[in-house]
Amino acid sequence: MGDGIPAMAILLVDDEARLRRTVARSLAARGHRVVEAASTREAVAAATAPEADLDLLVLDVNLPDGTCWDVLRELDTAGRNLPTVIVSAVPPSAARVREFRPLGVLHKPFPMEALLRLVRLAADPPTGGRDGARRVG
Repeated sequence: MGDGIPAMAILLVDDEARLRRTVARSLAARGHRVVEAASTREAVAAATAPEADLDLLVLDVNLPDGTCWDVLRELDTAGRNLPTVIVSAVPPSAARVREFRPLGVLHKPFPMEALLRLVRLAADPPTGGRDGARRVG
């Protein structure tokens, strides 16, 4: 790929369809496989599907049927621990960030390059592997 990031499978969860489609197109244009979801229910179903082979989650905090924190709790219960980038118009509480330790937090609107830096980090984390990268620290 032209930007030096290995192709990744990314679950992009945001209920703002226009933003989700724009980000998905930008990631796909860089060679990534993007799975889209608009709710916590859709996100959990996509991430726990038998054929799911995801490398990264990009989760909006507020969703119509819950929050990204609900998604992360359900995925932890299901044994699906993936590097995660949180996006939100309102900064999440420091307590939530400490609890879930995402790879990064982006505040809307964010430059695409900021997301791409986090995708690069997920592809080549300083800890030497992707397993448990969401739980950095």
